[in-house]
Amino acid sequence: MSGLISILADGIAYGMLLFLFSIGLSITLGLMRFINLAHGAFAMCGGYAAVVLLNGFGVPFLLTLPIAAVLTGLVGVVLEQLVIRRVYPMPELQQVLFSIGLAFAAGAVANILFGPQQQPMLLPDWLTARVNLGVVEITGYRIFLILFGLVAAGALVALFNTTLFGARVRAAVDNRPAAEGIGIHVTRLFAITFGLGAAFAGLGGALAVGFLGLDPTFPFKYLVLLLMVVAIGGPGSIAGSFVAAVSLGAIDALFKYYVPEVGSFVIYGILVLMMVFFPKGLASRRAA
Repeated sequence: MSGLISILADGIAYGMLLFLFSIGLSITLGLMRFINLAHGAFAMCGGYAAVVLLNGFGVPFLLTLPIAAVLTGLVGVVLEQLVIRRVYPMPELQQVLFSIGLAFAAGAVANILFGPQQQPMLLPDWLTARVNLGVVEITGYRIFLILFGLVAAGALVALFNTTLFGARVRAAVDNRPAAEGIGIHVTRLFAITFGLGAAFAGLGGALAVGFLGLDPTFPFKYLVLLLMVVAIGGPGSIAGSFVAAVSLGAIDALFKYYVPEVGSFVIYGILVLMMVFFPKGLASRRAA
């Protein structure tokens, strides 16, 4: 029993990282109608920012997280203002090609600045220590990831579903001319929304270094999984992405441990079945 709980804890912690990675992609794809396959590059940016801050400048771990998120969010806003907004009206194929090219460029820059090797991260003792929960012992890092993911999910649901900001974003996406007609500055709103998505990607990247590692290929290692989370959860749905990410993380961990021969196949099989029976995802705004 303790072994099963430990595996589930690993899977859920992994799922929380997938959620933090994917939520920005879900926002840009579902709410802004922009196919951003460079989303993993923003996660990589946050990861490198955290490594430099923690290892190079001795910034406390908890402080590196908001700094990495803010820095990545600012990078996202600048790129959105200078380049990405010009791609919004383009056909989907051009959006895909542009964003993939941006991801390759980001990987090349990371390789030049930091080299191709994995980046170590000097985590504090309270994260590496094992915590006895009665039936199982797991590391503090996994507990932290699970709790952090729950808080982030709740905050995002509240932001987009219960605040004026969320209402403005939905109005701007559904009917931009009408939104502009009532005084909503849609261009600025989209820049802020894109920056928010990039910030959460950077936050996920910062948290992932000690769990998944970090190198210049990071933007592509987990891209398929991020797309799976968004597709299954439904583009634009925070709750759907959360359920999809945690479920995929737990299922992936269970099958890779107990049936490693088919472990990698199972989640792709789930994706195929979901796309057949729920082609718009579990909770897509479009489906609604």
